[in-house]
Amino acid sequence: MPALNQGDRDYKDNSSGCEQSSRREFLKKLGALPVAAMAAEQVGRVSSAWAGEAKLPRIKFGKVSLSRLVCGANPFNAGSHLSVFVNHQMRQYYTPEQILKTLRSCQEVGINCWQSGSDKYKMYRRFIDDGGKIHYLSINSDLAEIEPIAKAGGLGIAHHGETTDNLFKAGKLDKIHDFLKRVRDAGLMVGVSTHMPAVIEAIEDKGWDVDYYMACVYERHRSEAELKKLLGRVPIPVPEVYLQEDPPRMFKVIRQTKRPCLAFKILAAGRLSERKAWVEKAFRETFQSIKENDAVIVGIYDQYSDQPAEDAEYTRRFSSLSGKA
Repeated sequence: MPALNQGDRDYKDNSSGCEQSSRREFLKKLGALPVAAMAAEQVGRVSSAWAGEAKLPRIKFGKVSLSRLVCGANPFNAGSHLSVFVNHQMRQYYTPEQILKTLRSCQEVGINCWQSGSDKYKMYRRFIDDGGKIHYLSINSDLAEIEPIAKAGGLGIAHHGETTDNLFKAGKLDKIHDFLKRVRDAGLMVGVSTHMPAVIEAIEDKGWDVDYYMACVYERHRSEAELKKLLGRVPIPVPEVYLQEDPPRMFKVIRQTKRPCLAFKILAAGRLSERKAWVEKAFRETFQSIKENDAVIVGIYDQYSDQPAEDAEYTRRFSSLSGKA
């Protein structure tokens, strides 16, 4: 999931406070936060008019109507895909109470689904019991978690992308088939998450009983050998290489399947969050490149700005472009 898509997402350090300036410079040198995240006093909250426009474009998703913007998992789980420093910042900010508060903000602007993994279905149940009204999609590969997710009111489970891709690379993709059948038997929607277009192509060829795909637009986990073959050299750090040529490859496969696809990491795990123009471009190009029955998953980190409202506005603005590429 994309990690930090901060407020105005442009950085101009106009602070006059020596202590604040020193701290920002210190964090900047450490790489503890993306530059944009250090401009809290610059961004302010999005206008209340945005928050009042609670309707978002939706798609038919099984038996429900799903907003074309889904709240993602990684910021809540302190998984920035940027650095241990950003992970720590996310962990400090996203207490259970703050997660619930952010989910309420998402609901207020029309986001009606949260996608997460691990045991976050417990947090989802708490949110619903407190009066929340959004759906929950899980990513998981643990058979023991299927029933608890169903009992918590989950809508669907996608087989975890990292596990999916590792099995595919090992020629063992069929091993996930039993898991998918168990998800179906539990009465949940069946999904597969992946970072590789080839995985979706393979499952389509097999004709499996799948309702939807979670499709990462960047194939971020190539091995050193794969990167060496592709680039002629190995960048640092190896596990987190994002290539501009990746999204078109995934978008092509998304358009080739009739099944709904939930495109994620559209902001390259926060790497496109430094500037407002980059964020806007990513939303626009994503919606231009996916089908009318697809949606996007975006991680929300709202410590510095009203990201639920910001991203909802981008979704309203660009959603109509789908299917016209």
